[in-house]
Amino acid sequence: MVQLVSGQTHHFSNRQCLELGFLAALRSLKTHSVIGLMITASHNKASDNGIKVADPSGGMLTPDWEPFADAIANAATPQHLLQLIDEFVKKENIPFDGVRSAEILLGRDTRPSGESLLEAAKQGINSIVDALAIDMGILTTPQLHWMVRARNKGMKATEVDYYEQLAGSFRCLIDLIPNGQKILEIDDKLVIDGANGVGGEKIEVLKKMLNGLLIEVRNSGKGGGILNEGVGADYVQKEKVVPEGFGSKDVGIRCASLDGDADRLVYFSVPSSNSNIIDLVDGDKILSLFAVFIKEQLSVLRTEGDEKIGDNYQTRFGVIQTAYANGASTDYLKQLGLEVVFTPTGVKYLHEQAARYDIGIYFEANGHGTILFSECFLSWLESRYNELSSKNKELEQHKAALRLLAVSKLINQAVGDALSGLLLVEAILQHMGWSIHNWAELYQDLPSRQLKVKVVDRTAVVTANAETMVVRPPGIQDAINAERIFTCHTAKYPQGRSFIRPSGTEDVIRVYAEASTQEAADSLASSVAKLVDQFLGFGSSR
Repeated sequence: MVQLVSGQTHHFSNRQCLELGFLAALRSLKTHSVIGLMITASHNKASDNGIKVADPSGGMLTPDWEPFADAIANAATPQHLLQLIDEFVKKENIPFDGVRSAEILLGRDTRPSGESLLEAAKQGINSIVDALAIDMGILTTPQLHWMVRARNKGMKATEVDYYEQLAGSFRCLIDLIPNGQKILEIDDKLVIDGANGVGGEKIEVLKKMLNGLLIEVRNSGKGGGILNEGVGADYVQKEKVVPEGFGSKDVGIRCASLDGDADRLVYFSVPSSNSNIIDLVDGDKILSLFAVFIKEQLSVLRTEGDEKIGDNYQTRFGVIQTAYANGASTDYLKQLGLEVVFTPTGVKYLHEQAARYDIGIYFEANGHGTILFSECFLSWLESRYNELSSKNKELEQHKAALRLLAVSKLINQAVGDALSGLLLVEAILQHMGWSIHNWAELYQDLPSRQLKVKVVDRTAVVTANAETMVVRPPGIQDAINAERIFTCHTAKYPQGRSFIRPSGTEDVIRVYAEASTQEAADSLASSVAKLVDQFLGFGSSR
């Protein structure tokens, strides 16, 4: 998706929404498909706002159109804007034949500025001939993306349809839990931090449709709390402390935190009543939980005892991470025998890579991610399920096939979705009979540290190998390697790993380091930051 975020001084932001309305209508006409526009600034502060564009798949706007989006958002005058649009329409051969119409679904989160920005987007859409803007109301970002995907697949696509699909798939997974599996009694309750955003109120609606899941929602936005301030997945994941409204009363209870527009999810537990520090269960461990469960179902599906049933589809199952994924999570996934692939930082790269597999899972540590299933695999899975149904519905293979089909409907394949992800986590924990503590102990995270170094020109740094190696300026990668790996044939930083990458928005270089101890990770990050300053800093002559 294109995402533009700005402060609330709102002439400029209204203009952005107007112009992205133009783009969405043109994209709809070009693709003969439904397009989505979501007014949100996600996990950013309440005074910010922005807009996201959803393509026909429900995912991101194609990269081919991103330069046009940037150009119209920065057009100096109305005349320049019209010229850009006219040139682009001719270049893309966009039809205005009166036969095809553009359809754009609009949604917004709970920010006060959302209503006026949505009206500006409507004006932009309505300025294009044969374009129709449909206001879907206040939604989570993933709900709108789900609706766009569903509409373009010819499915029902209202908010009620979204709830019914999630709730029905969740109930199916719960009904298939093996006999005797039971989470410890203290973990029966789930407490959710809604970030004072739109996700809290949507959970309240959804939980009425669920059986066997005791949910309490805090920071729902109704108690006067401020959106994303001291609450939410971004705050919890970065600060590793309890959000507002949580504390000693929650020791031992399973807790989860959404971000402001509910496309990120992390879990946590409060280990002690004497501290506000939490035990974080981040996106890496959500990914690992999903991978364990799916691998188990695939293994069951392939065999029933010693008997082979039907053809064995060679499922390509991949796990996609960025260099920011904790090294311990990568080691754990590889030990499971899974194929782990790295991409540059950014959901668009992760999503694209995941789509190359029959089953592709991606998650960032911040809790944004999803699972993708190929149409070919789902077609085979449906066929296998029907074959097994005709033979014996009590076969474990039959149950495994049904579980995987339920997962494909429960997870939001358009985009990362905190609500669908949360329900899948809950179903899998119950299936495994795991408490949050069992889950957290899958592996022990390596301590890490992130730093920023101000530089004259961030574009001087060029990376390769999914941002794990610097190819320009020459010499800096060798210096990082020399610092990181060995000194006198002895590991200076046991399990040490560090990389640098340019920021996408400001003239800083981001430094990431991890090692076996926090002291070592801090030291490695500091040493690499000094190298960055030496090669690229304000005092550097290089």
